Amino acid sequence: MDADTAPNPTEARVRRVLADTLVWDAHCCVSFDDPLRFLPQLARFSYAGFNLVHLNVGDSTYGFDHVTRMLALFRDWIRARPNEYVLALTIADARRAKREGKLAIAFDVEGVVSIEDDLTRVALYHDLGVRWMAMVYNRANLAGSGVHDDEDRGLTSFGRKLVAEMDRVGLIKDIAHTGYRTAREVCEMSSVPVTISHSNPRRLTDHPRCVPDDLMRACAATGGVLGISGIGIFLGNNDVSAQNIVRSIEYSVDVMGIDHVGIGTDFGMSDPHKMEPDFTSRRDLWPAGYGYDSQVQFAPPERIGEVAELLLKRGYSDVAVGKILGGNFERVAEQVWK
Repeated sequence: MDADTAPNPTEARVRRVLADTLVWDAHCCVSFDDPLRFLPQLARFSYAGFNLVHLNVGDSTYGFDHVTRMLALFRDWIRARPNEYVLALTIADARRAKREGKLAIAFDVEGVVSIEDDLTRVALYHDLGVRWMAMVYNRANLAGSGVHDDEDRGLTSFGRKLVAEMDRVGLIKDIAHTGYRTAREVCEMSSVPVTISHSNPRRLTDHPRCVPDDLMRACAATGGVLGISGIGIFLGNNDVSAQNIVRSIEYSVDVMGIDHVGIGTDFGMSDPHKMEPDFTSRRDLWPAGYGYDSQVQFAPPERIGEVAELLLKRGYSDVAVGKILGGNFERVAEQVWK
């Protein structure tokens, strides 16, 4: 066998790690303008090697009617495709999906605006398949402050009640998009792991959506996980290469430890000829001057194999790469989901 046809041992290791891991994407999005048109793009995650994805059903742009409508629509779409998808209400559901070669889907909500002041909606969302909810989406709400607020006043009285209710119900509290003080207070009062589902280290990219070292450590201290996003302006230089993603992973592992880093691509399923969202449509949520005006690049789900291969080549063990690709988020879900 000549050199050109000899098997690549690293590629074999990548296949083995993907086979042995519940490969987990902590956050992806779909265009809500015509979601049924774009949901078939979920198949890309399955083909790329993912076994579970968290699918967004709303953020601070949307109220209760929208979120419940999306939940009904997405649940029905999944139910109609039992040979391809599984609604992941439990870890057992997710593991069964992997065994059966299907993609497990759990839902997430970015910000608690649609909760309004009604804590009973937390349990309702949980019953419908929501498995994490961000406390704030960029701007202050009834729970606390966001990354783009001029002043962070911390968790409100309602926010503290919300934290307790999410812990009771078994819904992961997420602090991506959440202001620094508010996020710290969520970590301090949480009785279970807190996640930062899709963000990047601020030491590498000075952007409000990125996370300073001490908040990364506070998240890790709860047992939580930072999901490294594939958004170019948060990775730095609008570069979504595997090398730049691994740069964020390695830095985060150095700060938080190998048990507290994962993947949250934030990939947006939309028109393939226009993958970037129109950030300019909501200057209150995405203010000018932070890179939202640029043609923001998104790392595609297919990049996960390149990331795994590069981590292995950089000396990470198969076990360590498995933790990053999904094992760490699987552990958090096992601890929090009910």
